[in-house]
Amino acid sequence: MKSNASPKAEAGAVEPQDERIQKVSFWKQALSRPEFGALAGTVLVLAFFLVAASGTGMFTPAGIVNFLEVAAQLGIIATAAALLMIGGEFDLSIGSMIGLAGILIAIPAVEYGWPLWAAILLAFSCAALVGWINGNLVNKTGLPSFIVTLGFLFILRGLAIGVSRLLTGRTQIGGVHDHIPGDWFASLFSGEVATGLFSWMASQGWIATNFAGNPVVTGIPVSIVWWLALTALATWVLLCTPYGNWIFASGGDANAARNSGVPVHRVKISLFMFTAFSATIFACLQVMDTGSADTIRGLLKELEAIIAVVIGGALLTGGYGSAVGAALGALIFGLVQMGIFYTGVNTDWFQVFLGVMLLVAVLFNNFMRKKAMEAK
Repeated sequence: MKSNASPKAEAGAVEPQDERIQKVSFWKQALSRPEFGALAGTVLVLAFFLVAASGTGMFTPAGIVNFLEVAAQLGIIATAAALLMIGGEFDLSIGSMIGLAGILIAIPAVEYGWPLWAAILLAFSCAALVGWINGNLVNKTGLPSFIVTLGFLFILRGLAIGVSRLLTGRTQIGGVHDHIPGDWFASLFSGEVATGLFSWMASQGWIATNFAGNPVVTGIPVSIVWWLALTALATWVLLCTPYGNWIFASGGDANAARNSGVPVHRVKISLFMFTAFSATIFACLQVMDTGSADTIRGLLKELEAIIAVVIGGALLTGGYGSAVGAALGALIFGLVQMGIFYTGVNTDWFQVFLGVMLLVAVLFNNFMRKKAMEAK
């Protein structure tokens, strides 16, 4: 029997259903993204401090730079930790590598007159060696990376203290600032960018100035640039390169990946080298900023990095996560740390907030993943 409905009416009846299907598909994809929970958390934390810290200066240009700089320092190591955790491994030696790298930069430059660029290259070379050893030990012994890198957490911290005391008789080395001027390599880890832009904005009255007429925020700290650049690079690698597929495959099922021709051993070694590399970038930024090195620098940073990655949606079992999620996790960390300061809450409670955030993030991510699986 021929329908009396016109083609236009029939098409009109189908369109709403297609739109509903598209909307459901969009939300399925959004829920399945690892950074979805971190994005929701970031919005929630921002909304909370917009109210709780209203009028405190937290969201002035100076306040924004403050919490972004805190987030950037953690985000640099969290980016590398994210890739390694997606690859199915952990690196608990990141914090100790920060302390050792700082000593390897400061002692040659201050005590032996090396140019800073040579001291920085020495630190990066040692970091590459440490990452290579970590990766090979995990691959060849079959020991969990948790155990191997826990051992290196103590080894590297001990080396930092032992070498520093042996060569200088102390555990703090100052005077690095005197060696920065004129060193082209050191300038990559010190100072600010876009200073001319901020001066121009101050002249237009867009940002506040001090009594001398200079902008209260003179530029973007170079640590923020490093953070954004590493996050963008890691995101491109994960989403747009075969190597990114290898990382996901190595963390999801190493045996299946190996049988499919993925060079799992080489991938994991390179990821351990990248975490050591990022820890050395962190050390360079700290040494150039403070003008000194200290053997206790980086203490517990490995745990903070893991927390940021987990808040960002990565699975502890590997094969799932994103660099953007880790960046959002670091941003939440920076917001909470500086938000507590601006709201006048006793900073002794910061670690309590950090632990609660970790537990809530894990529970929320598990809930969202279950919902996403049910929707498929």
